[in-house]
Amino acid sequence: MGLSRRIREIGRIAEPAPPRPEGETPPATRLLCGSAQVRHVDAGSCNGCEIEIGGAFGPVYDAERYGARLVASPRHADVLLVTGPVTRNMADPLRRTHQAAPEPRVVVAVGDCALNCGLFAGAYGVAGAVADIVPVDLEVPGCPPEPAEIVAALRRVTGR
Repeated sequence: MGLSRRIREIGRIAEPAPPRPEGETPPATRLLCGSAQVRHVDAGSCNGCEIEIGGAFGPVYDAERYGARLVASPRHADVLLVTGPVTRNMADPLRRTHQAAPEPRVVVAVGDCALNCGLFAGAYGVAGAVADIVPVDLEVPGCPPEPAEIVAALRRVTGR
């Protein structure tokens, strides 16, 4: 039996998409038309959130099927996915990255450290949470958040 015939007989084998996430979408997302170019910015994290972001864009959770795609430059990005507490050395680069991203841009703070500095709160090298440096549109709590929660936030951005 040929491979193409076998594929036709079996059909598509995939889990159905989860229901659309609840909650408000940021106003800037209306202009993105269901697709978002995402730039990840590590502002000083322990890399726990980065592992989960890798899982969110991996084959199991596959954030790309909902219209979110990772890009290498903030000049191509619609969404900034920021992780970690903002260290003193990363405060200015984060501001410049935010300014380099074209309008409309959406900032998603991922993880407890990005939201409130987490266990790094009060450390001498920490400038503050992401919202203290740049305006934040969406928050993904957790230490680290699960890939499904990151995908849900990106789905709120893309509307898919």
